Amino acid sequence: MFSEKIVDNLTKSSWIRAMFEEGEKLRKIYGADKVFDFSIGNPDPEPPEVTKDTLKRLVLEDKPKMHGYMPNAGYPDVREKVAIQISKETNVPLTMKNIVMTCGAGAALNVALKAILNPGEEVIVFAPFFVEYLSYIDNNGGKGVIVKSNKDTFEPDINALEASITPKTKAVIVNTPNNPTGVVYSESILKNMAEVLKKKEKEFNTTIFVISDEPYRKVVYDNIKLPSALKIFENSIMVDSFSKSLSLPGERIGYIAVSPYIKDVDLLIDAIVYCNRVLGFVNAPALFQKVIAESVDTSVDINIYKERRDLLYNSLIKMGYSCIKPQGAFYLFPKAFIEDDIEFKNRALKYNLLLVPGSGFYCPGYFRISYCVSLKTIENSLPAFEALAKEFI
Repeated sequence: MFSEKIVDNLTKSSWIRAMFEEGEKLRKIYGADKVFDFSIGNPDPEPPEVTKDTLKRLVLEDKPKMHGYMPNAGYPDVREKVAIQISKETNVPLTMKNIVMTCGAGAALNVALKAILNPGEEVIVFAPFFVEYLSYIDNNGGKGVIVKSNKDTFEPDINALEASITPKTKAVIVNTPNNPTGVVYSESILKNMAEVLKKKEKEFNTTIFVISDEPYRKVVYDNIKLPSALKIFENSIMVDSFSKSLSLPGERIGYIAVSPYIKDVDLLIDAIVYCNRVLGFVNAPALFQKVIAESVDTSVDINIYKERRDLLYNSLIKMGYSCIKPQGAFYLFPKAFIEDDIEFKNRALKYNLLLVPGSGFYCPGYFRISYCVSLKTIENSLPAFEALAKEFI
């Protein structure tokens, strides 16, 4: 009666959303202040003042055609401002034509994959990863190939990457700062990756794209330098969203930036614009494109997240948890005290702690904590984390 593939996929659906729904049930039973929901990356800080002020001004101006169609790639003036900002940050010469505004990073990933994939071509992802990458790849006729990361650093394993590349490899998805680990991939790792890709392109006479998923690129701590994929990889497609940097996840606004160094880049851009339309997105939200034009060089106060990271990380380490200290994003990815991370997640529920098992990111034995919640929630949750740890230590 219904799509067999979709019905089957429902049984493997996101643990993130499953835990979020569980939180809704617990809040009704115990009250919101007694439930510690670390399941979903829903930013707690409000958008910057310039973002809110621009939205108010635009709404009150009520200009004609403000809510009408524009080119499928987005407003030219908005794309120009985005191009100027990204060029300034990366030293890669982008123009308006290299930018396509999208309905967030999820839409951008689907659009980019649709534009480059032929049926059966392979896309490499590094575990742990945002699980819906596999669905996005499948949506567009591709096959996801999972490559394990280095467990000591959670950076890509270069040898494993090289061994996984075949004549059918069409793209590699890179996510740094990473969800779920918070790790920022080093410049040396990315340059080594670039060398491997060049070697394999030459060996197989193919083109391998790097799709750099960067919604957390402005959420970086401790003066860590974030290497630019656009600068390192010749065949790079950068995907960004303002969901995290401006706390606008519900507004679905982002963009694709296409490297000017790609062969036949104009044809690829035309394909991306076409896919933006025929996948049903048509264009990015008109009003929020204009809002973004005035906010593209700003972000929420990262110190808000740093304070929460430091409190939660330092507290958990003292309790006996083991975790790499995040360099960016707003997630901790500690090791569970038992191998069965699903069981560990269930044990945590006894203390009204909502955690996402690492299996949901193809990395069993760990769990993800999203600390983009209020400082009070973190403070109130610490006794629960301590009680949970005491069950195993």
